[in-house]
Amino acid sequence: MDIDAPTPLLGGISPQVFMRRYWQKKPLLIRQAMPGVQPPLDRAALFALAAEEEVESRLIVQSLPSGDSGAPAGKQPARRRAEPDPGWRLAHGPFSRRQLPALTQPGWTLLVQGLDMHVPAAEAMLQQFRFVPDARLDDLMISFATEQGGVGPHFDSYDVFLLQVHGRRRWRIGPLKDAALQPDVPLKILTNFEPEEEWVLEPGDMLYLPPRWAHDGIAEGGECMTCSIGFRVPEATELAREVLVRWVEGLDAPETPRLYKDPNQPATTQPGQVPEALQGFAAEAVARLLKDPEALKTALGEVLTEPKPRVWFHAGEPLPDGVGVRLDARTRMVYDGRRVFANGESWRAAGKDARHLQRLADQRWLDARTVAQASPALRELLDQWAEDGWLHPHAG
Repeated sequence: MDIDAPTPLLGGISPQVFMRRYWQKKPLLIRQAMPGVQPPLDRAALFALAAEEEVESRLIVQSLPSGDSGAPAGKQPARRRAEPDPGWRLAHGPFSRRQLPALTQPGWTLLVQGLDMHVPAAEAMLQQFRFVPDARLDDLMISFATEQGGVGPHFDSYDVFLLQVHGRRRWRIGPLKDAALQPDVPLKILTNFEPEEEWVLEPGDMLYLPPRWAHDGIAEGGECMTCSIGFRVPEATELAREVLVRWVEGLDAPETPRLYKDPNQPATTQPGQVPEALQGFAAEAVARLLKDPEALKTALGEVLTEPKPRVWFHAGEPLPDGVGVRLDARTRMVYDGRRVFANGESWRAAGKDARHLQRLADQRWLDARTVAQASPALRELLDQWAEDGWLHPHAG
């Protein structure tokens, strides 16, 4: 990807300009970001996927006020009415087809998370957004909605690209002025949503929203599909906890242990009190470890590539001779100056091996010539990843 070249995906500006002007700053409406786009899968395939145990899916059903019959736009107002407040139901999959409402019933939405891990066309779509670091890129979710379907006015804590791939959806957006949520509702729906802009998106149109921009999308004129490209936004305390836990789990006791000593400890009449010397010993031990930034970087890389709970890999075979490799869609892989990280594990790498692994992380495949040049140690690692299902033979 040429990050300095203008692209229709971003409305005729380059990724470099987009990141400077819009990323985490302000929304951007892009007409025909993907001209001629097709849904990554059809409705029947989506419903079948939502029935699988390893797929994360949610069903949201809205009880529309009387009069919202789901008639096509033009025959009735396309906007959701404010009074009376519609009710909501939320259920988590998997769902059999019989558990989904009828297509003629208005106001329901099926959300399927991580579509890129299951559908190659969705993975290819997600790859177009890798001008943002993989450590921030999360997944592609697809939303199928019948007429008037949506998830209510809400805000996200992360950046999102909303790409219309089928049908039409009306979006209303505005800066978040009041984060209060409706009580007794299974969804995080804003109580006081004040939109400032409104558009109808058709297939190929896309809307970028920074974190904490309130928005509400409603299917209009029949059923629709919208792909949401979402990003990871670590919270400081949670990230620190995860990194420290991973870091501590990886600690090895030194060959010569540093044991606490207190030869000058006097007899005490307060045996329940923790000695100050012991507190100092513990503080010094932690401070010494925190002076090792490489250990923290290793723990961070492992945390960033940890697979999600529902993700598992299918065992494979060692690589045959004369082939390239391609990372499995489920594999998360990043690197820093000294290590590569994949699926919660880390390896030190240098020289040609490091360059090959970094290229694999950046482009997610290596050609047969590059694999043939791999050192015995790197070839052993690639074979192990193939057996674990982390990567597969690639004809390129």
